[in-house]
Amino acid sequence: MKLATLKEGGRDGTLIVVSRDLTRAVRATGIAATLQAALDDWDSAAPRLAALFDDLMNGKAEGSFDLDVNALAAPLPRCYQFVDGSAYLPHVERVRKARGAEVPESFFTDPLMYQAVSDGFLAPYDPIAMASTEWGIDFESEIGVITDDVPMGASADECANHIQLVTILNDVSLRNLIPGELGKGFGFLQSKPRSALAPVVVTPDELGDAWQECKLKLPLLTHFNGELFGEPEAGEDMQFNFAELVAHAAKSRPLAAGSLVGSGTIANQDTSRGASCLAEKRMLEIIDGGEAKTPFMQFGDVVRIEMKARDGESIFGAIEQKVVEYKRGA
Repeated sequence: MKLATLKEGGRDGTLIVVSRDLTRAVRATGIAATLQAALDDWDSAAPRLAALFDDLMNGKAEGSFDLDVNALAAPLPRCYQFVDGSAYLPHVERVRKARGAEVPESFFTDPLMYQAVSDGFLAPYDPIAMASTEWGIDFESEIGVITDDVPMGASADECANHIQLVTILNDVSLRNLIPGELGKGFGFLQSKPRSALAPVVVTPDELGDAWQECKLKLPLLTHFNGELFGEPEAGEDMQFNFAELVAHAAKSRPLAAGSLVGSGTIANQDTSRGASCLAEKRMLEIIDGGEAKTPFMQFGDVVRIEMKARDGESIFGAIEQKVVEYKRGA
């Protein structure tokens, strides 16, 4: 099934069930007012939401309506926890190689992960509002999974069963603020603003055979200013699958229902498939020619991120965001 959230009913919006082709929807308020409420009682809510999805697909859902993606908030407008990994080592290798550093052996056995912003997510068509382009505004095309309650110390095999929803996201980064923050030895803060989520989240079974071994084995498409920027295969070169990422996050603490775990920037060893962020393209330019030529995002630039099924149908809908100048109170 596919789920989304309308921009109505307060900060956490109103939960809706969405048709497979993303054209029709029906409110699910008789089951759960919000997606977070559904996740809090997932064992009870999930089969009822699935039944409503079947009714919608069969034309039997009362109160169904045409879906307007501009009316959607992020599926989870806010959540209790967002942790983002860096599971694609080609991305890590290139970033480090550009500055003459090797990849530590531990990176091959222990995932990289940081605590990201979770108190609010941008809707799929919300602008990226920033005060200055000098901050090095960048997109990062990623996949994320949402869990139910995960016990502390759960194994990867156990965590596979706690992955309830899948989506794509734009993990916005401010590249020119990162070196100063990491130089303090205390991690990201100002360099990682709010991320954007796709219009819908889907249950793993909705992905069919594209969901295997807790990996999503399809290309993730990124267009920048109307031109194809990258289409790396998300199922390739992923050092740690999503079950392993969830287990890493849960090693020393339980994860509350509604926790979002990101894959990190999708990247392949095959560079002909393009990239999923500007930083990686710049790193390849440095490696090849000694200097970066591609600028970071400027006001007016537009990024579009989408994943399509093998039949060409959009799975999650598209994230499409324009960079605009932030003006307080505007």
